[in-house]
Amino acid sequence: MTICKKPIISILGGTGNLGGGLALRWAHSGYNVIVGSRMLDVAVKSAERINTTLKNNIVRGMINTQAAIEGDIVVLTVPYAFQRFTIETIYDALEDKILIDCTVPLVPPNVSRVQLHNNESAVEGMQKFLGPKTRVVSAFQNISAHLLSHYQEPIDCDVLVCSDDREAAKEVIGLAKEINLRAWDAGVLANSIVTEGLTSILISLNRRYKRQAAGIRVTGLN
Repeated sequence: MTICKKPIISILGGTGNLGGGLALRWAHSGYNVIVGSRMLDVAVKSAERINTTLKNNIVRGMINTQAAIEGDIVVLTVPYAFQRFTIETIYDALEDKILIDCTVPLVPPNVSRVQLHNNESAVEGMQKFLGPKTRVVSAFQNISAHLLSHYQEPIDCDVLVCSDDREAAKEVIGLAKEINLRAWDAGVLANSIVTEGLTSILISLNRRYKRQAAGIRVTGLN
């Protein structure tokens, strides 16, 4: 019998709300998780908090560059302003790996307004920059970090997964299901322009209706 080893997941920007929530959920599901940050002490403290919550030592903290080297799958959850800079610092470490880019082109203070850079998806731009050696997947932009933090509870919203590599998209859909999220293959990476824009709409809805967990559901596919 062949036993499939779970990949090591490195989350760059894992000390933030979205990255921290994903780290918590994947670690709770038995994945070895690395929390990455520009500052080692911040990464280590964040990892320690997750381990204390889960009562184990499955999460490690590293600087972003080392986390990218160690991880089998790299997840980018840094703010849009740091997307390109972070990728430039780990460029070589991403060769032959899946990069899950959760970037949304939010430009404070108008984060509830859809904003596009050069009329293309921010994640699609990273695929063009990295080239074919890295399989870039866009996902998790529309999931509330507040809901992710309640790691033992299911989340009543869906994940739209976009990539030019169908096998990479399939793997990310599997990772989403591991943390009790329903996920769908939403097509090519260019379609990420829609999922990125939806984030600003969800922020606007949360503000208007005084909520913090607006999400989306895809119907008619079951």
